[in-house]
Amino acid sequence: MSTAVNATANNKQKGALQRFLDIIERGGNALPHPIIMFFYFAAGTIALSAILNMLGVSVTYDAMDRATGELMPTTVTIQSLLTADGIRFMFTNAIRAFTGHAALGTILVAMLGVGVAESSGLISAMLKRVVLATPKRLITPILVFAGIMSNVASDAGYVVLVPLGAIVFMSFGRHPLAGIAAAFAGVSGGFSANLVIGSTDPLLGGISTEAARILDPTYMVTPVANYYFMFVSTFLITILGTFVTDKIVEPRLGQYKGEMTKQADQMTPEEMKGLKRAKWAFLILAATVAALILPESAPLRDATTGAILGNSPFMQSIIVILTAAFLIPGIAYGYGAKTITSPDDIVKGLVKAMSSMGSVLVIIFVSAQFVSYFAYSNLGIVAAVSGADMLQGIGFTGIPLAVSMVVLAAVTNLFMGGASSKWLIMAPVFIPMFMQLGFTPEYTQVAYRIGDSTTNIITPLMTYFPIIASFAARYEEKNGPKIGIGTVISMMMPYTFFFLGGWIVMFIIWSMLNLPLGPGAAIML
Repeated sequence: MSTAVNATANNKQKGALQRFLDIIERGGNALPHPIIMFFYFAAGTIALSAILNMLGVSVTYDAMDRATGELMPTTVTIQSLLTADGIRFMFTNAIRAFTGHAALGTILVAMLGVGVAESSGLISAMLKRVVLATPKRLITPILVFAGIMSNVASDAGYVVLVPLGAIVFMSFGRHPLAGIAAAFAGVSGGFSANLVIGSTDPLLGGISTEAARILDPTYMVTPVANYYFMFVSTFLITILGTFVTDKIVEPRLGQYKGEMTKQADQMTPEEMKGLKRAKWAFLILAATVAALILPESAPLRDATTGAILGNSPFMQSIIVILTAAFLIPGIAYGYGAKTITSPDDIVKGLVKAMSSMGSVLVIIFVSAQFVSYFAYSNLGIVAAVSGADMLQGIGFTGIPLAVSMVVLAAVTNLFMGGASSKWLIMAPVFIPMFMQLGFTPEYTQVAYRIGDSTTNIITPLMTYFPIIASFAARYEEKNGPKIGIGTVISMMMPYTFFFLGGWIVMFIIWSMLNLPLGPGAAIML
């Protein structure tokens, strides 16, 4: 499972990084089960909020109003959860926090389609084709790259690609946790990189525009402001993710001793027939979706702007479309390969998919309470503003200041999730400050996005982190040590180190060469 348990080499023969990761894993796995862990996190938040509230801890900063874009001085104090209001919040918000959790509906709906595709044998047959057609040395970069590209499709990568990564790696006789790590690194660690514009780009651009107008009322940060930088970053993260997976993470995990997926044999006639029917079903579905988005007045375009991407109905329904992309071809494959003989078999696949989600639902409920308590207490806002004040007082200028902001964003992300929520706090502080030093808002935004991406994969506050831990726990070896939060953090930490370091180097080189960040977006004003 991990070198900390499986490796026979003497500890002195390990490198400093491996020994450090062993300590992280042992310490993390000495902690309770993730469900109990998040219960303790919630209890700790309650106690800490009460203590800091009694001490009168507060911060004052210029907050941007989402609706008007106006900047207003705002004082935020730590809210105690042990007051009458706090207790009422915990009781009345418990169900709302659970049902409103970003991962809940996404993962349940997506698993309906995946469950039928899996029970019918479609996923196994497709993986067999992949194994037979893909060189083993290319599977890691393909998986990392697919993870990076998947973040344009909302949260689909977390609920589909990450668990699929384990199955793909097992199909190649490799460790399933390495597959989870590679996919998770691409989806979340490479969140800001992509070859296309996603929904995050216009969201951050709008916040940056309002912050820039504090000094220049006519300034506009477009959705493509960082496109060139993020385009190149896609290949950087793919290369780094591949290196970390193949040279650090998988060797450290060692030989997987659990039940392995059978190695791929030649395709059977039934499988070929099923895949042929699945292909036609997928093409018909794709044509239907295209008819709903390509015409100028198509129903899945934005009714006001006509946009396909961004906050359009198409992007909002991407999980439903993805579910159909597994469900319909899965059914077609089943009837073709004779693994489905009646509608009852489809129902069995749906029920089986939901029955496997029990532990995930419990983790979502408990972690949702913790996140809601943390948000109510204002602990995240106080940490973010305090960090911004500290950076302002350091006295750095130029590129060192920009690199310091990258690091601050990375550290802040450990305590406060959500790219837009942090940027709403940090943009009004740093964009005017950088503009006065001659740097464009687009440059400041790039620095923020680098830091915001790289620590997603090691913070339990990230929405999908406990769910990834649940996926990983499925590959716990019989009679072996448990897979806990420590396993996941130690497994993902090398990606954070290499992504942050590699991105900072690229950022510095880009700055020194004064390259454009996107169409019409320079580094200097």
